[in-house]
Amino acid sequence: MGSASREALASSKAAIEAVAPGALTLSVGEDLFAAGRIIGSSAHFRALLSDPASEGADKTALIDRVFRDDLAPDALSLLTAVASANWSTPDDLLGGIEEVALRVIALSAPAGVSIDAELFGFAKAVSSDSALELAVSSSFGSPEAKVALVNALLQGKVSEQTVVIVRHLVLQPRGRRIEELLNTAASIVADTNNQSIATVTSAAPIAPAQLDRLRAALGRSYGRELTINEVVDPSVLGGLRVQIGADVIDGSIESRLNDLRLRLTA
Repeated sequence: MGSASREALASSKAAIEAVAPGALTLSVGEDLFAAGRIIGSSAHFRALLSDPASEGADKTALIDRVFRDDLAPDALSLLTAVASANWSTPDDLLGGIEEVALRVIALSAPAGVSIDAELFGFAKAVSSDSALELAVSSSFGSPEAKVALVNALLQGKVSEQTVVIVRHLVLQPRGRRIEELLNTAASIVADTNNQSIATVTSAAPIAPAQLDRLRAALGRSYGRELTINEVVDPSVLGGLRVQIGADVIDGSIESRLNDLRLRLTA
């Protein structure tokens, strides 16, 4: 993401803070997702909104003309804030709309609902089932079929916030794999709640008490609350691999063996 897009994303997130908390509803997030898909379906529309030569007032007028009758006032206000900023690329613009929608939906969740954990759980289910992954991500599948499948798999089992997010992700993947989409969305949701996600990979399930100690230790190191997503992968043989954002702490036996092989062949 270029510097212009980083600034645009920062101003877009600030726009969320300017909205009254009670107005940040699930329907506002859905409206933003829908608007992003409409913009994403038109190369000409995307180009107009991401053209650095276009004035913010012109972009605002265009958004108002297209969406005024279809979006709730708060959704229109947020979309205008995102679209009138200067983005480095059209895809960054779509990513900005998506992130703002994700943050709004995260803030709309009732107390006790863990959207990030639900997204990660679905990501694990998809990654372990190649037929399911193909069904939700194939470019040959119809949008209606993908939405119907997501509804059948998730409705009544996870929060409505998670269902809305997954439906959007399968409808507008923007060239990303479904597991990447879900994990990225989970990270944004966690960050909205002032948390980070630590993905802990081990050869066998970790005892709850050990996970609690690990969560506490990592939380002290990173200065914020952490959500632990556990992945069981026998190939690591033993030890732990921990990933938090771009940081990787690899204490697995697999990693140590690979290091040893490199030293022996050097």
